[in-house]
Amino acid sequence: MSKRKSAKYKLDRRMGENIWGRPNSPVNKRSYGPGQHGQRRKGKMSDFGLQLRAKQKLKGYYGDVTEKQFKRTYTEASKMKGDTGQNLIGLLEQRLDMVVYRAKFAPTIFAARQIVSHGHIYLNGVKTNVASARVKVGDVVSLGKKAQDMALVIEAQSLPEREIPDYVAPDGTDKVTFTRVPKLDEVPYPVTMEPNLVVEFYSR
Repeated sequence: MSKRKSAKYKLDRRMGENIWGRPNSPVNKRSYGPGQHGQRRKGKMSDFGLQLRAKQKLKGYYGDVTEKQFKRTYTEASKMKGDTGQNLIGLLEQRLDMVVYRAKFAPTIFAARQIVSHGHIYLNGVKTNVASARVKVGDVVSLGKKAQDMALVIEAQSLPEREIPDYVAPDGTDKVTFTRVPKLDEVPYPVTMEPNLVVEFYSR
């Protein structure tokens, strides 16, 4: 598992958006970029710049997955039938760490990845510690007994800023079923994501 070394909120500042919709994001106070030149007026961004920004934002939202892993997911999406952008979103939403985050078992995607890697998550009753494991329609994701009493999990379940989406069906407070692969407009992003620009970036 790759580890994110830089502060996660730096991505919010760099993008100028509250990517995860968290109330303590620095963007809520300062919408301009970081550093001594952050408040300079920005020139018009090139097409490449817009595409790169869209990719970095989407990649960052899903826990800043590595470029290698993200590109592999894109390649898989491009080989599937239908719209590549929609397929990419569907595959990213099927990651085990993302389903754990959607289920409100963790307050952030980074915390979700951590509790998966520490062996607190079960996929169809089997302990699974691979964050990128693919969750299929009908699969059941549940919390281990120790995790149910963790402060991190209790905090996540009380968070008011996000709801469990329709495609993740809760069964009590410690178990969810992944009911379907969502479309882009069903995914509860706090900011606008543009997978079409990501497709353009990799299609160059």
